[in-house]
Amino acid sequence: MDFDFSDPQLERYARHIVLPEVGGTGQARLLASRALVIGAGGLGAPLLHYLAAAGIGTIGIVDDDEVSLSNLQRQVIHRTEDIGRAKTESAAEAISRINPDVRVVRHNERITVENAARLLADYDIVADGTDNFASRFLINDACYFAKKTLVFAAILRFDGQLATFKPNEGPENPCYRCIFREPPPPSMVPSCAEGGVLGAIAGAMGSLQAVEVIKELLGIGESLSGTLVIYDALATGFRNVRIRRDPACPLCGDAPSITDLSIHQVSNGDVCEPA
Repeated sequence: MDFDFSDPQLERYARHIVLPEVGGTGQARLLASRALVIGAGGLGAPLLHYLAAAGIGTIGIVDDDEVSLSNLQRQVIHRTEDIGRAKTESAAEAISRINPDVRVVRHNERITVENAARLLADYDIVADGTDNFASRFLINDACYFAKKTLVFAAILRFDGQLATFKPNEGPENPCYRCIFREPPPPSMVPSCAEGGVLGAIAGAMGSLQAVEVIKELLGIGESLSGTLVIYDALATGFRNVRIRRDPACPLCGDAPSITDLSIHQVSNGDVCEPA
């Protein structure tokens, strides 16, 4: 890929360009890439920071919430003076301060059955930074039908999870439903607001999420597809769990029963809460 870097760009991205795995070709690819981040909260904050710093050319942000004081313990892309502002606006302004090369597309809305296909259509990759199972299942299913790679992370209390899903790229690649068949009852798993979360956990997992997005865009390293990473901060330990495609998966299995997003019409109530 040919790209005529300006002198400021050569200096800005110098530490990428000297990496053999990236180089000028890889940096040019990042500058031409389009990433959609769903949720400008705890996970989205470090994710957006590092994608912008890396020079991802277009970043879409999906969130319809406003910044509140309780967000600032972990959502480090927002400032105290941003309280009351739309998170997409606050995040976009922060990105512009980090890197003027980046074009930000603000989607000041929640992802729903009705708008999912439209939101995903123009992007190369999707990152899920939401905080509830309804959102996660909807995003997983929408990415499957749109044939988009999904980089997923989740946090709660002192724990984090990380995975990449791209079941459209072959039978060795599972989807989120291959791990979790359907959302658990809301009473079984608390949200971050209910169960709490150490703010720095969001920074750790969101940063790891950014690494996986960049790896997928560049096609370097070992993909996390087929692996669920579990982080225990109190024990300072990571565990990689091998995940295989489930032939009985209702979405990507041999005889799928989910053929469109209509399954979410009943259960898709209050979705896209950022972590």
